[in-house]
Amino acid sequence: MSAQSLSRARPASPATRWSRRAAGAFAFAALIELVSRTGLADPEFLPPATEIVGRALALLADPAFRTHALTSLLAWAIGLCVAAVLAVPLGLLLGSVPLIDAATRSVVEFLRPIPSVALIPLVALVIGTGLQHRVTLVVYASLWPILYNTMYGLRGVDPLAKESLRSYGFGPLSVLLRVSLPSSAPFIATGVRLAAGVALILTVSTEIVAGRGEGIGVFIFFAGIAVPARMADILAGVFWVGLFGVVVNALLVAAERQAFRWHHAQRGEPS
Repeated sequence: MSAQSLSRARPASPATRWSRRAAGAFAFAALIELVSRTGLADPEFLPPATEIVGRALALLADPAFRTHALTSLLAWAIGLCVAAVLAVPLGLLLGSVPLIDAATRSVVEFLRPIPSVALIPLVALVIGTGLQHRVTLVVYASLWPILYNTMYGLRGVDPLAKESLRSYGFGPLSVLLRVSLPSSAPFIATGVRLAAGVALILTVSTEIVAGRGEGIGVFIFFAGIAVPARMADILAGVFWVGLFGVVVNALLVAAERQAFRWHHAQRGEPS
């Protein structure tokens, strides 16, 4: 057996994968430190990584920053949950009833490419710039990954399994709940994971554009318009946003692998 075949047969362990990711993160931080310390970039605009991380840790003791963070997390969580509650049933409907799918496809394809950021001013004028503003935009942006992954998962359901259930007298709803939904669940979970990242981007972007109220985006906005700009604060806020995204993605990936081991086994992926 060749070395290449052995590497495919023995996937990296979780510890190895995490160590590689940590090494990559440390290498990136070291690069920022080197670029800033050597003057390749102006430290006023790109502080050293140690200064950024130090400021990020200091912000944890700041009650005002914690309020900003919790406000952003609330908008993110509500928007993502509402998007999932709306998108999964809608995806099941469109994926199961070709007539409805065909009738609504042009509307869906028209709405899907519209950038959510372009809707920020319009939504602000219609419903204001409070929590509802962020939640509405997060729901709109997060809806599409879940919707399309749900529909894609339904298309991959084994038709033989559905026909077997129908032959025993089960109706369309029973087939959907007993076969189609369980089979498409891994794809729905992937859609939720992708939507979680999109929701985080829209939450912070909306706060930055609005420039008022509370939220990490608002914190970054005011740090940016200060004279002089507080770059350490800006990058510390970005650090926490990025770290939260990494943690959420890792937790969702772990939950997927735990809940859908059979799916990953079928695809030959490590559990």
